[in-house]
Amino acid sequence: MMPLALDSFFERYLPPLEDEMLQVLSAFETLPFGGLLGMLRYHLGWADEHFRPVRTSAGKRARPVLCLLVCEACGGDWQAALPAGAAVEMIHNFSLIHDDIEDNDRTRRGRPTVWTLWGQPQAINAGDTLFALAYLALLRLSEHDVSPESVVEATQIIGQTCVQLTGGQYLDMAFETRAEVSVEEYLAMVKGKTAALIACASELGALVAGVSQDQREHLRAFGHYLGMTFQMTDDILGIWGDPALTGKPVGSDIIRCKKTLPILYGLEQEPALGTLLAQGELSEQDVERATQLLLEAGSREYTERLAREYHDCAIAALEVTGLDTPTADVLRELAQVLLERQK
Repeated sequence: MMPLALDSFFERYLPPLEDEMLQVLSAFETLPFGGLLGMLRYHLGWADEHFRPVRTSAGKRARPVLCLLVCEACGGDWQAALPAGAAVEMIHNFSLIHDDIEDNDRTRRGRPTVWTLWGQPQAINAGDTLFALAYLALLRLSEHDVSPESVVEATQIIGQTCVQLTGGQYLDMAFETRAEVSVEEYLAMVKGKTAALIACASELGALVAGVSQDQREHLRAFGHYLGMTFQMTDDILGIWGDPALTGKPVGSDIIRCKKTLPILYGLEQEPALGTLLAQGELSEQDVERATQLLLEAGSREYTERLAREYHDCAIAALEVTGLDTPTADVLRELAQVLLERQK
């Protein structure tokens, strides 16, 4: 459960954030490709598959909220950072639409994925459109008296992040065809695929607030370590998570033979696990046996320890900034939530 203070910030930030994204999309409403915008509205949780308005699960919006939190914690106007938060969320969702195609995933947030409903070519168009809209969203920073130099720098940060993000996805897919992947290689992949955009969100909030370069670098590090914590926790939930909370079957990552940190560490420690997973399709008993082998290899303990270490590094990076505001305390709460989350 989200702590009360953090929950109140989500409640305050999310309506204007949603409105900011809607305004970016609405600029194209008069053009003759309403179906394309309809797919975006569907994916973002604003429409059903017939493009009728609804409000459904659209994810946690944690990345843009982090951007706004950092801006406010630094003494900046969080509303001025709304375009940056919107851009971050659009980049995240562009990557999700493309990931669903690449991973052949048919459901997301309890609904059919975009490509499942409209086909892969149109889903690629939808993802590409969100990518472009993210940059248009970012340009709206100038409407909040953010300097032209800072807008250009924000654009550069987003561009560099997208290269890291897609590079991480490239590595993740490349690992699927490799018999062996080291723990170090996996962590390098996570740095790009998961941590880069969270680090970007944190840095953009600091940039809009106008803090020093040193503080920006520390806050970027804070976001990076948060991203690593997030992924380590996700890897734990992919094997030991409660299906009632995660929405995934017990041992879902084992069933998919996914190369997550606990599995890679287990393969290094326990040869019998490799023999079992090499069978391909696994029975329920196979999944139970693999889970037991992972526990015996110390995979869960290792991953939990690493998650705590990244969490501690995030808090240390935040402390170095010297920020001492109520919103900075909420950033600490967010770090704890990401470490302890159950879904």
